[in-house]
Amino acid sequence: MRETDPRSIAGKMPAPDRHVPLVVVGAGAAGVAAAIEAARVGVEVVLIDEHPVDNDMMAMDVPLCFGQRMDGSVRNRALMLERVVETNPELASAHEAGVDVQLGTYVWGAFVNGPAVQELPVPMLGLADDRRSWLLGYDRLIVAAGARDVLLGFPGWERAGTLGAGGATALLTRYRALAARRLLVLGAGALGLHTAEVAVEHGVEVVGVVEVDTQVRGDSATAKTLATRGVPFFTSHTIKAARGRTGEIESVVIVGVNHDGTPIAGSEREIACDAVCWAIGMVPNVELLHLVGARLRFVSALGGFVPDVDARMCTSAPTVFAAGDCVGFHDDVLGDPELARAQGRLAGRAAAESLGARVEAGADRAVPATEPPGVEVHGHWRAWLDSLIAVGGWDVNVCQCEEVTRRELVETKPPRYLNWQSPQMSARSVTTLLRDGPLNQDQIKRLTRAGMGPCQSRRCREQVGLLLAQAAGTTIDRIPLPTFRPPIRPLPLNVLWPADEPAAMREEWVSWFGIPTQFSPHWTAGMAIDEPTAHARLILSDE
Repeated sequence: MRETDPRSIAGKMPAPDRHVPLVVVGAGAAGVAAAIEAARVGVEVVLIDEHPVDNDMMAMDVPLCFGQRMDGSVRNRALMLERVVETNPELASAHEAGVDVQLGTYVWGAFVNGPAVQELPVPMLGLADDRRSWLLGYDRLIVAAGARDVLLGFPGWERAGTLGAGGATALLTRYRALAARRLLVLGAGALGLHTAEVAVEHGVEVVGVVEVDTQVRGDSATAKTLATRGVPFFTSHTIKAARGRTGEIESVVIVGVNHDGTPIAGSEREIACDAVCWAIGMVPNVELLHLVGARLRFVSALGGFVPDVDARMCTSAPTVFAAGDCVGFHDDVLGDPELARAQGRLAGRAAAESLGARVEAGADRAVPATEPPGVEVHGHWRAWLDSLIAVGGWDVNVCQCEEVTRRELVETKPPRYLNWQSPQMSARSVTTLLRDGPLNQDQIKRLTRAGMGPCQSRRCREQVGLLLAQAAGTTIDRIPLPTFRPPIRPLPLNVLWPADEPAAMREEWVSWFGIPTQFSPHWTAGMAIDEPTAHARLILSDE
């Protein structure tokens, strides 16, 4: 008779609903190009993209910072789907090539075998739409997840109307649902000028482009064109505060600053507007790449941490490829989407060939550059943050979700709403933490809750990193990313996992913590006393 171990997890892992040879995540220029390239040589491809994003997720500034400036049309999912398809005609080409295009579908997790997990039959992605979630197995994965907005805090930035460049551009072009009519742009580099240009083209009045540097950093011809169309430029300026009688932005105060970011007396001016757009940079979306075990490295000129890729866009995880803005965001990609398409085509061919498809010889010789000719960007973000601290002070929320201020972050204070007075915590600060070793965002997250809110640190991650680097007297590249784990985007529980676990899992799931004696279920009478540790305590007490 064959013996079985009821506590074993063998055969109890959730099975994927479907298995496909190749999954491409992200239907931007790179992702669509990758999917089409692989499908044309006979590979079965599923292309996933989270747009159109559900209105509830947009309200949490996921995946981009939409700043509560969406008009009511975003609630019409059918209309939004129509507009997403209309503004991305390459999706039709992908469909014609045989690609299974799944829009409005979120990737909330990735699961692969590794040191801690060995029982998965295949690598899997956790997917969800607005109604349910499911698992999709795959052989190869191409991540073309794009980039997200860089945001910095100022007094009043919690009000409705604080946008990111990516969010503003998406609302203007993809969704055609921007509710703002008077927009102030923060950042006069390539991204800021591009955002202002798109806004003007779509009938939005740009009431100013503000730059902390002494000069416009972007293309001078674009700046001149904007100026002739009535857009004022404010160099050597920063934003002091956003004002409004309700919970929305109605005006902003800007102020002139010196080279060190300190305010110039008497230089304040108030500008009427209903939206403020941060356009100083974008950060590659690497959460999914982190989950699948791809090695990341810090390259400031590419926006921060990016995946290591070889000449064929393969990451250090041999079955995972990456392309587009998630490999690195820089100024050149704004004006030339062909760079992203070239990377996508290269990744698509490489993935297809690794699956055994016959790829035309020499088709991938032209390798697009992933290293930009530009310079590091974090020094410029640091200059912006210094100016904001100089004019706005330290008692400004760095984390909106958990209401953690800059001061509370560097002093590692527990959240105010806990009303927790602890002598031990009061004695802790970034300085004392440095005695224990290098700082990291996970440590700070647990102590202050900064980054633990619904936006999952999308609005504060770069600010936290810059503040920690400043407090520790080090550079931003020495502050590691926080760790990521599923779900990597907020989802309602009834969508994330609506089904109950099977009885076989429910009966023994407590033992799967790894050390059963650390936890005793309260629902089984007498079970706590039967734990080995309980017997040990009894023996000691008898002595």
